[in-house]
Amino acid sequence: MDYPDAPKGSQNRPWQVETNGINKVTEEERIGKLSDLFWIWFGANIGILAVVYGAIILSFGMNFLQGVLIILSGTASFFLVGAFSVAGRNGGAPMMTLSRKVFGIYGNILPNAVSWVSLVGWETISVITGTYALAALFSMVWPGSFMAVVIASIILMVGSTIVAGLLGQATLVVIQTWASYIFGALTILVIVLLVPQTHWDMVLSRPLGPWLGGFLPALTIIIAGTGLSWANAAADYSRYMPHSTRGTSIVWTTTLGGGIPLVVLMLTGFLLATQVPSLATTTNPIQVIRDALPRWAAIPYLITAAGGLIVEGDLSLYSSGLNLLNMFVPLTRYKTVVVDAVIMIVGTVYVVLIAQNFFGPFESFVVLLGVGLAAWAGVFLVDQVIMSRHNANDYSPSLLYPGTSATPIPGVKWPAVIAWIIGVMVGLLFTTSPFFNGPLAHGIFASSSLEVLFAFLAGGLMFLTLNRRFSSSARESDRS
Repeated sequence: MDYPDAPKGSQNRPWQVETNGINKVTEEERIGKLSDLFWIWFGANIGILAVVYGAIILSFGMNFLQGVLIILSGTASFFLVGAFSVAGRNGGAPMMTLSRKVFGIYGNILPNAVSWVSLVGWETISVITGTYALAALFSMVWPGSFMAVVIASIILMVGSTIVAGLLGQATLVVIQTWASYIFGALTILVIVLLVPQTHWDMVLSRPLGPWLGGFLPALTIIIAGTGLSWANAAADYSRYMPHSTRGTSIVWTTTLGGGIPLVVLMLTGFLLATQVPSLATTTNPIQVIRDALPRWAAIPYLITAAGGLIVEGDLSLYSSGLNLLNMFVPLTRYKTVVVDAVIMIVGTVYVVLIAQNFFGPFESFVVLLGVGLAAWAGVFLVDQVIMSRHNANDYSPSLLYPGTSATPIPGVKWPAVIAWIIGVMVGLLFTTSPFFNGPLAHGIFASSSLEVLFAFLAGGLMFLTLNRRFSSSARESDRS
C-alpha cells in the first residue's frame, strides 16, 4: 500500500496485525513513548552475538584498554540510530521511505535493495544462532536424532520470530519490553558465571596491539555490526512518536537503549575469550559458551540465548518487510513479512544443515553490506544535519509517494544517487573479507578494514559537493 495516509480503519494495537505499511502514520496513532524506544533497542541487542563481537576484538590482538575503547567507540555508532529516529518523528514513515526524500522516489530503490538484503541477512543470522541454542537445549532433554532436533529447533525459532514480525510495531514494543526484563535478568546470571573465569593476568599483561592492523579492523566490524546495521530501520519504530517529543530525548533514549546491553555483553565476550580463544572463530559459538558454564547453568543459558535472538530477529523481519514495500512490491505489509520469512528459512536450513559454517560468511556479510549501508548513512546524515537544517521536517507526501503532487518532482535525485554509488565504490576498493578483496586493499590497507569509514565519508562528502553544484547550476539556469 503505497499511500501517504494510513489505510481506512488502520490500527496499531498489541496482538493485532498492524495494517500500516509504508504510509504516513496519522496524528491519532502517534501515541508512542520514549520508553518504547528504549526497550525496543535494548531488547534488540541482548542477543548472544554481542558476546561473539567481544571475542572478535580480542582475536585482533587488543589489550584491555584498547578493547574497552573499541567497545565504547563502536557502541557510540548507535548515535546514528538515534539521529535517524528523529527523522521518523518528523516524517511519520519508515526509514527507507523517508530516504526517498533524499534519493528520489525511484533513485532510492538501489540503497533500499542493499538495506533489504542486510535486514534479511541479519534476521537469518539471528535465527541460525538461535537454532544452535535450541538444538543444544533440546538435545539435553530429548534423546532424538540430530536431524529431528535441528528441524524442531528451526521450526520453533522461525515460528516465534515470524509471529512477532507479522503482528507489528505495537506488539513488538510489548515483546521487546518483557524480553528485556526476562532475558536481561538471565543474561546477568550468565555474566556472573562467565566473568570469574577470566584470565586476569592475561588480560592485564597483554601488550599494546597494532592500531592499524588490529584496532581499526576490529572497530570497523563492531560499528558495522551494531549501530550501522540498525540505522536503516531507525525510523520504523520512532514514526509513532508525537511531534512534541524532543529530538535530543529521542537520540539519547535510543542510544542508551541499544548501547547498554552491547557494552556489557561485548566486554563479557572479550573477557571470556581469554579462557576460550576459539569463541571468535567457532562454527557454533552457542556450544562454546555453554561448555564454559557449569552444567546446571546450561538450561537457563540456552533459553537466554535463544530468547535474545528471537527478539533481535523479529525487528529485522518487521523492517525487511517494510523495505520490500519500498521497492514497489504489490503486497500488503504482512505478506511481505511472509516472503522474507521464506528466504530466512532457506538461509537457515542451508547454513545449519548443509554449509555448517558460521564465522566466515558472517564476517563477509557484515563487512560487505556495511559498505553499502555506510555510504547511504553518510548521504542521509548530510541531508538531515546540513542540507535540510532549515526544513528538516519537510517530509511531505509529494517527496515520498508517487502520484501525490500536481507538480512534477524528480524521481531520481542524482546528487544523492551518484554520491552513494561513489561511496560504495570507494569502500569496496579497500575491502578485505574472506569472500572479496578490493584492488587497493594492499600494503597498509591490507588489513586495516577502513572500508566502512571510507564509504561513509566518501558518500557524505560527495553528496555535499554534488548537491551544491547541482543547486548552483539550477540557480544559474533560472536566472538565464
